[in-house]
Amino acid sequence: MRVTPLIPDVAPDAPSVAPLLPAGSAFGDLVDAAGGVLAGADGAERAFAAHRGGLQEMVVERARADIALQIAATSAQRVTQGLQTLLGLQI
Repeated sequence: MRVTPLIPDVAPDAPSVAPLLPAGSAFGDLVDAAGGVLAGADGAERAFAAHRGGLQEMVVERARADIALQIAATSAQRVTQGLQTLLGLQI
């Protein structure tokens, strides 16, 4: 019996694929962006309280912060669900 190793076929001019960013980095960037938006909303509220900013600007900044916080929370929930699914697989 003779065993010969298999050599996989490779395209001669295969395009190089850029590596994906680590998931932790992308999620960290999302959380940092949400924190920045929340800080901006706090600044707009402080400016309104000190009579230096308008009510409309404060409301818009708070709405943007609420949306960013909701996106970050939803992303965290989806990541957790995916991780639970992977950990629940029987190997």
